[in-house]
Amino acid sequence: MSHSLDERWMRLAIELAWQCPPSATAFSVGAVIVDAGGDEMSRGFSREGGDPVAHAEESALGKLGADDPRLAGATIYSTLEPCSERKSRPRTCTQLIIAAGLRRVVIGWREPALFVADGQGYELLAEAGLEVAELPALAAPPNRHLSGCDPTDASLVTALPCTTRYSY
Repeated sequence: MSHSLDERWMRLAIELAWQCPPSATAFSVGAVIVDAGGDEMSRGFSREGGDPVAHAEESALGKLGADDPRLAGATIYSTLEPCSERKSRPRTCTQLIIAAGLRRVVIGWREPALFVADGQGYELLAEAGLEVAELPALAAPPNRHLSGCDPTDASLVTALPCTTRYSY
């Protein structure tokens, strides 16, 4: 997809992130899954439906059948790097994305070192053969409720190592 289409879908994911009930222990994340033809398949956000441990990516994927043939060519747009470490569910969002057979992941930003010691979402997705892209300038503001997370600081989303920090 073109950069302008990536930005369009990421902006929708950001709108979804604003719908997340704020939490002092978790990021507010939105996710949109788009098929190869550029049509929306599904969307989700963190803590959707009142589930305090629901992640955006799992919410969006959970609305689709595991055998949906469109997943093989799909892109998921997530405002935050998918988790690679998790305590509240048996599978991480990174594992769910790989198992679903998506071909591409576009993230808003790599997760700052706030909740988990060392995540590897970006790297694991790339190692599994998925194309991974980042649009760091767009997605931090919905997380301004977290102390130590200054969404106006551009270095926060570009200078930190690739880590996925939410593990609830």
